[in-house]
Parts: sequence; C-alpha cells; structure tokens
Amino acid sequence: MHGRIEGARAKCAAPGCDAPGEFKAPLQPANFDGPGSWRFLCLDHVREHNAKYNWFEGMSPDEIQDAQGPLGGWERPSRAFAHNGVDPPPAWGDFSDPLEAISGRFRRGRQPEAPSRFTKAERRALSVLGLGDDADRHQLRQRYSGLVRRYHPDKNGGDRSHEAKLGEVIEAYQQLRKSAAFA
Repeated sequence: MHGRIEGARAKCAAPGCDAPGEFKAPLQPANFDGPGSWRFLCLDHVREHNAKYNWFEGMSPDEIQDAQGPLGGWERPSRAFAHNGVDPPPAWGDFSDPLEAISGRFRRGRQPEAPSRFTKAERRALSVLGLGDDADRHQLRQRYSGLVRRYHPDKNGGDRSHEAKLGEVIEAYQQLRKSAAFA
C-alpha cells in the first residue's frame, strides 16, 4: 500500500508548501484510545515525518531488546475466548444464528443436560460406587466386588472403621442391581 488518499483536496500542512496533501500523518503517537488526530502532508513531507518517527524513543536498551524479541507484546493480558461460566460471554454471543454454529456456545446459562437412563437416586448410588452414566452390568459387579474387598473388616485385620462406607456400598449396589438400566 502506498498510503496515498485518493481525491485529497487539501494542501500540505507543512508551512510554506503548496503541494497537495495526499498522505495522512498523525499529530501525536497512537495510543489506541480512538482514531486520533491527523494532518495531510505531501509525499516529501510525509517521508520527512516518517524518518523522524522512532517507536523505541524513550526506551532503555533492555526494553528495546525485549520489544524486538519474538515474544514482544505477549506480556499484555488478553481476553479468553472460552466461556467458562466465570467470565461473561462476549456481547456478540446473543446474535441470531439459525444453525447454532457459534451462538450456542456463548448462550447465557447452562444447556439442559441430556436425559439420563438413571433416576436421581440411582445416579447418587453410581457416585457412591465411583461409576459414571456409561457403566454396564459387568462394570457394576466388578466395582462392587472391589469395594467390598477394600472395606470389609475381614480384609482389614478386623478394623471396623470402614463399616459405614461398606454399608453405603452394599446399599448402592442393591439399588442399582434392580435398576431397569441394567436389565
């Protein structure tokens, strides 16, 4: 890009120059708070303006080296684009998206969970046994056997401190073995 503004009618802003001002030059360095103020210069004066510009002006040699390194600028915080429930979703997350390709991910609130094949009480029993919704009858029996061996007093040298946990495991298994999900 050459930077020339087509159809510029103003004269060069440099004192005493009558050439057309076809190039934009900032009045002050950019601070990213808005579009800033501009003046229009001719080609010779914009080259002079650009030759005087030094982005590193006022920096120490260490700061210049850091800015020129491959990680320069990465120390600034940036907004995470994942909606994790803590940060508010982006403002554009509420736009109309008929295919739910983008907006569904950022919609306010939680999506309804898929229906489970277990009742609430059965899910509680699964959590006692440390199983998920995808467990089958074989996994249920295997997990139950392992937990009974772990908590039974006969396997712990007569220690009865785990009897309460053993009772929970047996009760959970009794409930789940009769469940329609394992039929």
